[in-house]
Amino acid sequence: MTPTQDHYAALDAWIDAHFDEQVRFVQALVRVPTDTPPGHNAPHADTTAALLADMGLHAEKHPVPTAECQAAGLQSITNLIVRERLGAGGITVALNAHGDVVPPGEGWTQDPYGGAVVDGALYGRAAAVSKCDFGTFTFALRAIKSIAASADQLGGAVELHFTYDEEFGGELGPAWLLQHQLTQPDLLLAAGFSYEVVTAHNGCLQLEVTVQGRMAHAAIPHTGVDALQGAVALLNVLYAQNALLRQTTSAVPGITHPYLNVGRIEGGTNTNVVPGKVVIKLDRRMIPEEDPTAVEAHLRQLIDDTAASLQAQLPGLSMQVRRILLARALKPLPGNAPLVAALQRHGRTVLGEDIPALGTPLYTDVRLYGEAGIPGVIYGAGPRTVLESHAKRADERVQLSDMKAATRVVARALWDVLAHHSGAPAG
Repeated sequence: MTPTQDHYAALDAWIDAHFDEQVRFVQALVRVPTDTPPGHNAPHADTTAALLADMGLHAEKHPVPTAECQAAGLQSITNLIVRERLGAGGITVALNAHGDVVPPGEGWTQDPYGGAVVDGALYGRAAAVSKCDFGTFTFALRAIKSIAASADQLGGAVELHFTYDEEFGGELGPAWLLQHQLTQPDLLLAAGFSYEVVTAHNGCLQLEVTVQGRMAHAAIPHTGVDALQGAVALLNVLYAQNALLRQTTSAVPGITHPYLNVGRIEGGTNTNVVPGKVVIKLDRRMIPEEDPTAVEAHLRQLIDDTAASLQAQLPGLSMQVRRILLARALKPLPGNAPLVAALQRHGRTVLGEDIPALGTPLYTDVRLYGEAGIPGVIYGAGPRTVLESHAKRADERVQLSDMKAATRVVARALWDVLAHHSGAPAG
């Protein structure tokens, strides 16, 4: 049976009737910190599983061994999978959102763990990225289950994947679930923003460069090797490289050019000591057209050449490079087309405007599903841009109206996809 306006209206009505409950659910999730680092995130999974159980949803707990967490610089992770079969045959669609988030930092006007609702927005660290989509996906699934119980026309299954390693690359989140064959969905929808459907994203290479010199008393600096002076030379090379990267552009709408950012510098022991060691951490964003292996090799060569050029001025100076992260770009797989079309169709109806399908300069866990051959799409609760959400900044928040709209769009789009694969064409 083809989906009808009556089905969509029933989904909308269920979501409207349960929206206050959805807000309370997201507030409860925001109130359990998941700062990463330090990455002690198992307690949040326990809370989430208990709240889901109260809704009649069983969440399987899949704890990552402590040794693996510690090796990755984290303390604890328990990934969750909820499996709900909605009819015989059909495909399995996974909905993934991550609970881990960077620490809140300073400058907040609201408690970052308070979950306060002010002027129609829910405030808190991870409110927008992406605990709000724990709510979006959970309540979209519940709406579908409620309506499908009487409609008896859907096929396939929906899985909720709530994971806790996006900030450190996802290797102990989605990648871990896939590697351990705990899930193998046919299609993926991951947390995103209401006003765009993301089908591609940048890759990311993060490197740590240790500039090694030799400490000395500042009264006799000639007896040392100034690591900071070497680091300054390297920084000049890296920033010149960043300027060159702007000349390379991507053909993917929404993605502009590659870029390089130095995000952290540590070094020295005191003001009266020649610095013996400086550590630089850099982030190189790669457009989908770039080869990550070639990008890393080029950066390493730049660093080696810089160190070599300083030997006459700073004899004994060395630079060691360690890869922190390699996140490959997301490239669209053709199997995502029905979900993209359904999201755009219902986004236009619910939000009253066209929803573009494009790329984003962010990198996400979706690439891990894509590397496993699972077509993925990014869509969820949020504003038109990452900037508007204050993600990773003070006063992160999500507009309640956007969260309700996204829940409606997701429920409607899933209904179409699951109805289509049950043998009925999507409307």
